[in-house]
Amino acid sequence: MSEPKWLKDAVIYQIYPQSFKDTNNDGIGDLPGIIEKLPYVESLGVTAIWLSPFYESPFQDAGYDVTDYYKVAPRYGTIEDFRHLCDAAHARGIKVICDLVAGHTSIECDWFRQSARAGKNEFTDRYIWSDSRETGGAHMNARDDYERDGQYYCNFFAIQPALNYGYAIPTEPWQMPCDAPACLETRKALVDVMEFWIAQGCDGFRVDMANSLVKNDPGYQQNIKLWQEIRALFDEKYPECVLISEWGEPENALEAGFHCDMTIGERHLFYLSLFRYEKDWSFDRTGHSYFRREGKGCVYDFSDGYQYLLSLTRDKGYICFITGNHDIQRISIGRDEEELKAAYAFIFTMPGVPFLYYGDEIGMHNTYNHETEGSKGRGGCRIPMAWKLKENAKNFGFSNSDTLYLPMDDAPDAPSVEREETDPNSLLHMTRRLLALRHEHPALWADGDFTFLCQHSRYPLAFERSGGGERIRVFINPSEREQECYEKLPVKEVLLSYGATLENGIVRMGACSFIIYRVDE
Repeated sequence: MSEPKWLKDAVIYQIYPQSFKDTNNDGIGDLPGIIEKLPYVESLGVTAIWLSPFYESPFQDAGYDVTDYYKVAPRYGTIEDFRHLCDAAHARGIKVICDLVAGHTSIECDWFRQSARAGKNEFTDRYIWSDSRETGGAHMNARDDYERDGQYYCNFFAIQPALNYGYAIPTEPWQMPCDAPACLETRKALVDVMEFWIAQGCDGFRVDMANSLVKNDPGYQQNIKLWQEIRALFDEKYPECVLISEWGEPENALEAGFHCDMTIGERHLFYLSLFRYEKDWSFDRTGHSYFRREGKGCVYDFSDGYQYLLSLTRDKGYICFITGNHDIQRISIGRDEEELKAAYAFIFTMPGVPFLYYGDEIGMHNTYNHETEGSKGRGGCRIPMAWKLKENAKNFGFSNSDTLYLPMDDAPDAPSVEREETDPNSLLHMTRRLLALRHEHPALWADGDFTFLCQHSRYPLAFERSGGGERIRVFINPSEREQECYEKLPVKEVLLSYGATLENGIVRMGACSFIIYRVDE
C-alpha cells in the first residue's frame, strides 16, 4: 500500500471551527476566520489542519450529528468559503483534513426521516432498525413519533442513529449481514461523501469512531475489511489523501488501512500514563502522570506498551501522539509552562505524526461548568481562542459579539497569542522551535527509527531517533529533581536545549528540562 509523500514530515493542527475566529460577529467562529488566521497557523510550522465537523447540523453534539454531509453549516459560511480555505491553505503548503462522521447522522438528517417512514423507500434500510418497538436490546431506542414500527440503533447518543453497515454476526432476523445490498449501499454513500469533499479541495479525513461501523464484530474483522477496501480505492484514485482513525487500537486501525491512529483510549494506557493519570483528569484516575514535576510517575507502562505496539505495527502506519483534542481536558491542567515544554519536547520528537490542538501552543486553560450544544462536560476544552490581550481587544480578539457561544477564559493569567508573542521564552516560541527542528531533521520524522535509552530508570526519559544518515538523542526530565546522565558517544552538535547542558560527556538536567543533540555514527 502507498502512503502520501507529505505524511512523513507532517504535523497536524486541530482547529475547532466554532472556537477559532469569528468574522461575522455572531459569537461563533467560522471558515473565513480560519482563512484570516492562516498566516499564524503557518508560523507554527504545522503542515496540515484538521477541521472538526463543519457540516450542516442541529448541533446537539457540537456538529458530530450531521444533517447533510454535502452542505456547510450556515454559521460557518458556504461551500465557496471551504474551497477558498483549501486554496489559501494549499498556497501556504498546508493540507486540509476533514472530520468524517462515518457511523451515524443526526435524527434530523433527511436520510433518517425517510428511513423512519412506514412505507418502503431507498433509505428504509440506511439505518439499523428492529422489526418492532417491542424488540431491540442494547443501544436501541424507540420513539412514538415515527411512522415506522421499530427501534433504531444509537451509535452514541440517542440523537445519533447508526448507519447500517451490517452485522458481522447477525443474531436477530432484523440484523443484516455486511454484504446485504442495503449495507453495501451505505458504504457507497460513505465513499460518495468522501469523494465529494476531495473534489472541493480536501486532502484527507480523520474518521470519527472508525471502529463502530459494523456491529457485533469480534476482533473488528469486518470493520477492518471495510476500511481496507476504502484504502485500496484511495491508493488507486487519491494516493496523496490521508486516512486517520479515531480507533485507539493502532494494531487494528493500521491493519484496516489507516495511515495513522491516535493513541488516546482506555485499552492502551501508555499514553494516559504519560499525561492523564491524575484524579483531576478523570473521576476514576488515582495515579500519577509521568510528565509532571512532582516526579511520581512511572515510565514502564509507556515503554513496555509502546514497544509492543511498535512491534505489531511496524511498516503498516503510524502511532500518533497528541497534545489534546476536543473530547479530553487540556494538557495544561496541573502543569505550568516549564512542564508543558518538557511534554512537547517528547510529543514533537517521537515517531508518528504529532497532533497539536488549537490553543495548546499557548498553554490555553481548561475551564469548567460550560455546557452548550451537547458538550456534556467537554465545553471547557473547547472555549474560544485568545488572540489578543484582554485589555487590547474585545473578547480577546476572538469576536466583537456581545454574546459568545462559549465564554472566554477570564482568568488573570489567561494565555493569549499576543502575550506569548512578546516573550521570546514563551511556550509558543518553544513550540515553533521544536516543530522547526522536527522538519529540519529526517531522523525525527514519522518513520525514523526509535530506541529507548536509560530504559530502567524512572527519570529522565531518554531515547534515540535515527534516519537520513543521522542519530539524534533526546533526554527529557519532566520532574523537579535534577538529573545527571552520561553520554559515551562523541557528540556532534546540541540542537536544542532547555534547562539542560552537555559537557565532557555528562548530561546535567534541571527541573522540567530537555536536551536534543546529534551523536556521531
